[in-house]
Amino acid sequence: MNSTTLDSAPTARVFDATAATFEQDVILRSREVPVLVDFWATWCAPCKALGPILEKLAGEYNGAFLLAKVDIDREQQLAGYFQIRSVPTVLLLAEGRIAGGFPGALPEGQVRRFLAEHGIEPGAAAAPAPVVDAAEALAHARAAVAAAPDKPELKLDLVLALVAMGEHAEAETLLEALPANLGTDPRAARARSRIALARLAAEAPPRAALEQALAADPEDHRARHLLGVRLVLEGAPEVGLEHLLELLRRARGYADGLPRRALVDAFNVVEDEDLVRAVRRRMTALLF
Repeated sequence: MNSTTLDSAPTARVFDATAATFEQDVILRSREVPVLVDFWATWCAPCKALGPILEKLAGEYNGAFLLAKVDIDREQQLAGYFQIRSVPTVLLLAEGRIAGGFPGALPEGQVRRFLAEHGIEPGAAAAPAPVVDAAEALAHARAAVAAAPDKPELKLDLVLALVAMGEHAEAETLLEALPANLGTDPRAARARSRIALARLAAEAPPRAALEQALAADPEDHRARHLLGVRLVLEGAPEVGLEHLLELLRRARGYADGLPRRALVDAFNVVEDEDLVRAVRRRMTALLF
């Protein structure tokens, strides 16, 4: 397996591993923290049962282990290297070596016992991030741009502060004027997605009305789309993304592929990286 140097190790507790990144992201990283490697496939029903359990525990254990996902159909080189004969197969790497593993979809209790047998126990919850006042952040961003108007990166900071305050018109004007390298920055993409979803939500019926419409007709795709958007923006991203996934499942071609676009916009808005990665994999399974 060829060694690949990356700028940094993965920060998310759940991530996709490839042959190109495996040595850096998994083997070397396992010297610092144990890494579970889940070999799975989109067509594998037991994989769909085990995957959510592993992802749930990766979050619950607060970084006591990382979870690397390997799609064997896309990463046949890795599957061959580790002699994977069936899926799901889970390997545990620690100190750069295989420390254990198990075949098949174990129930949650047995997975917990497996982790405990290898000295992996839930870690302490991370301290909450400090609360930043949005109005204060906007004032600071405006002052920074005024002091150094020739630095476009400060204007992107201002865009993000404007979006946080709901000042979408000014944010869009600044986005359009950004140089190409910043216009394609992931932060700019997130800002565009948040603006697009916020406008949809502003024009949508109230949440209760959308829930009532969907209860009356589960095939009301517009109601499901708008409800998913509302929930994502109103602090219930798990439920909102479930509605958008269900919309993709029921009507992937609706409004020229709107379900997929809605999910991509939602991924840009949701800050829970583990949740986004899990839902993105489920979206891929539905699409392919």
